[in-house]
Parts: sequence; structure tokens; C-alpha cells
Amino acid sequence: MTPLPDRYYERAGGLLARAKEANAPVIARLAPLIGKSIAGGGVVHTFGSGHSEIISREVIGRAGGLVCVTGIIDPTGGYAENLPGYGEILAARYDRQYRLDPGETVVVVSNSGNNASPVDVALYAKAKGLAVAALTSVAMSRAGASRHPSGKRLLEVADHVLDNGGVPGDAVVEIGDGLSAGPTSTLVGCSILNWLMLSVVEWLKANGHPLPVLRSQNMPGAVEHNRELASRYRGRLSRQLA
Repeated sequence: MTPLPDRYYERAGGLLARAKEANAPVIARLAPLIGKSIAGGGVVHTFGSGHSEIISREVIGRAGGLVCVTGIIDPTGGYAENLPGYGEILAARYDRQYRLDPGETVVVVSNSGNNASPVDVALYAKAKGLAVAALTSVAMSRAGASRHPSGKRLLEVADHVLDNGGVPGDAVVEIGDGLSAGPTSTLVGCSILNWLMLSVVEWLKANGHPLPVLRSQNMPGAVEHNRELASRYRGRLSRQLA
């Protein structure tokens, strides 16, 4: 029998390859939109509730990533994600502190796409004139019912949908007794975000714009470099750089 890690490697690798191909057209539309916003001094916002917050943080303050990415962070860690109106309050508070400006983009991450807070954040951002990109599992979203009072799923609210290709329940390796293990949403989701950010970098470079890319603070001169980049976005970044 094939060992469980090997089965996961095979199945997750297949999902990753399919996600790369399936999301290429969406990324091709999103990258110029985000690039133009950044070229005009804008930032990119992310939000993820519960475990999806891990994915949303992948591109915030990351060595090799864009400095102008900032996150709406849920202090409850997803505990209140289905409390009616909680996500709207969270987004409004963030807006007052860091600003959600028209023409910018927010990437909302939710594997199920059916919890209330991600939909709240997406609706708030759309009302403010931002583009909303959902990173979700389309299959899992369609398999479940929305927990938002409107009855809408995240993919039905978003302007752009990035599909992680995951299966309902997330895990892809059957282990017996009706159980499955080996979730893929983080692996594939983080890859999709990095493909998107690299496409933005490519657009900025092709159009002659500066590349506000962070360096690892463990490299010589990196701290000074990163601080200088961050100074251009004073008051807009939720994560303080060293």
C-alpha cells in the first residue's frame, strides 16, 4: 500500500498543477489592476477568517514580497466569524485606522466561502469602491449553504474568483473509517497568492515602475532598505516592519 505521505504528495501536487492552469486567466486580469493601483500609491489588503488567516498573512511583510500588502486581522482568530455583522465592524474599524481606498484591491480568503465574516468584509469593501478577489474552494462553496444573513456566498459577491481546486472537507487522503487527512487549502492557496504577487511584480517591471519588494532582514542592508520602503506607506500598513 502506498504510504499516506506519498499519496498526499501525488494528490496535492496534482491539485497544485491544475490550480496554476485554472487560475492563470484570473491572475492575468487581476495583476494589471493591482499593479496600476500600486503604481498610483495604493496598497493591497487581505483578509482570512479562522485558518484562512494563515494564507492571508503569507504575503504580508514577507521577504521577497511587496511591501504594500496589509491585512485585516481578526483578533478572535475566527471565533466570531459567524456573528452577524462582525465582519463589517472589523472592516470598518480597519478602514478608519488604515483606509480602504477606492480603486484598491482586497483579497478575501475563505476555503468554504460560506462563513459570514468574509462575506461581510467583501461587501464592505465593494461599497467603498474596492475590487474584491475571493480565494476559495469553488467545489466546497457550492456544496454548502451560506451562513451570511443575505444568503450569499463569497464567490457570489467577489469581482474575481481564485479557486484553490480543493475538495469538500479540504483533506485529500482517505485513511479509513470514513475519515480523510491531508488538507490542501494552505499549500495551494499560498501558491496562488504568490503567483498573483509575482504577476504584479512582472507588470510593474514591464511598465517601468519601481519594485517595492522587501528583502530578508537577515541580509546585509536589508533592514534599512525595508524601512525606507515602508516609510512611503506610513499609516497604511497593519504590520510594523523592523
